[in-house]
Amino acid sequence: MSFSELGLLPELLRAVADKGYDSPSPIQLQAIPAVLGGRDLLAAAQTGTGKTAGFVLPILQRLAADQSQVQRAPRALVLTPTRELAAQVAQSARDYGKYLQLRTYQVFGGVSINPQITALRAGCDVLVATPGRLLDLAQQRALDLSKVQVLVLDEADRMLDMGFINDIRRVIKLLPQQRQNLLFSATYSDEIRGLAERLLRDPLSIQVAPRNAPIELVEQRAYRVQKEHKRHLLVHLAQEEQWRQILIFTRTKHGANRLTQQLCDAGIDAAAIHGNKSQAARVKALDMFKRGQVRALVATEVAARGLDIKELPQVVNYELPNVPEDYVHRIGRTGRAGAAGEAISLVSSDEGGLLRDIERVLRRPIPVLPTPQFKILESVQRPTAPAQRDSNSRPHGNRPQGDRSPGDRAPGNRAHGGGRHHGGPRDHARHGGQARRPAQDRRGGGTTR
Repeated sequence: MSFSELGLLPELLRAVADKGYDSPSPIQLQAIPAVLGGRDLLAAAQTGTGKTAGFVLPILQRLAADQSQVQRAPRALVLTPTRELAAQVAQSARDYGKYLQLRTYQVFGGVSINPQITALRAGCDVLVATPGRLLDLAQQRALDLSKVQVLVLDEADRMLDMGFINDIRRVIKLLPQQRQNLLFSATYSDEIRGLAERLLRDPLSIQVAPRNAPIELVEQRAYRVQKEHKRHLLVHLAQEEQWRQILIFTRTKHGANRLTQQLCDAGIDAAAIHGNKSQAARVKALDMFKRGQVRALVATEVAARGLDIKELPQVVNYELPNVPEDYVHRIGRTGRAGAAGEAISLVSSDEGGLLRDIERVLRRPIPVLPTPQFKILESVQRPTAPAQRDSNSRPHGNRPQGDRSPGDRAPGNRAHGGGRHHGGPRDHARHGGQARRPAQDRRGGGTTR
């Protein structure tokens, strides 16, 4: 079936063709007619399956059909958990709606609120927002949500994981009761079903992949390695297998900064992206990675959703996530749009339980391969103090900056061979010999209002 058979406007079909798409994905095939028909929707799909177009295209068509009078207040509201995803969705709406007289705008924290207030006064048809910044704007009476006809909760499971449920409830109270509700999620958890029961009216339920299933095109493998040797194995794999573009996940912001520095010291240009980075620093790091100016992007869970990188070949779990479902979202950054990809996990002895949790969610084992021989690299001694090294010693390690809107909770070379280890206590990052409590990237550090 082609997009033209879904009843889309010629302007939308032209925009879709401009992006090189000729046939809808399974989620688009089911979601677009339902949204055009006014149905509430509960849709679960793996990341990278095209679900953004699944709701953006029919929403644009509905809004284009009702332009009898000029409205400055948004008529469609899309809530997302992260800044990156908000920017991505908004750009998609602009791309698909470029031949229509519709305006799309995005608001999120980490940047000044004043330009957003000014832009909203000029009006928009589609507003994409993170919950905290949206509530800030509403509290300042800079935003009128009384005209919203369609509400979309995108990556709803991630928003619940990050503690946004109360913010979502507050936003819903600001909306008219009569509206269309669309809930899109990468997984169908019990919490998501509970939210759907309270929010949706007689919804059509769509599930185009098994619950929590990974992208089938992603080749998964794991290596057992001592925690302190992970970075040496990572450098070995990157060099031996000639990885040209690597997205690497750590659990904490401090760990992301430290690994970025270590990779740079080993000759692998890297940048970090996490919740303590300013929005400008995050955008710059992602842009450098996409352009190939840095080879590795080291990220916390903030990047597990919303990063759209074409043909990303490798994702590395430098540390396994504490929440097994997050593994699915991490590896979903590769294997997108029909392209093959690899997901490599480095598993230390204290992560055995986390690996088993992930395998239970996947309902299949992750192949553990023999750990190759690799060299222990000498550390580079620098005159700067340890507290400054993560942020200042390399051009790609910008000093972390606190999020402005916290509510969007938002010795010599030697050969080494890895052996198998068994489960133990979970990892706590150490710095300067002092134990650090892991930063709460999953709940609060990953986004800002």
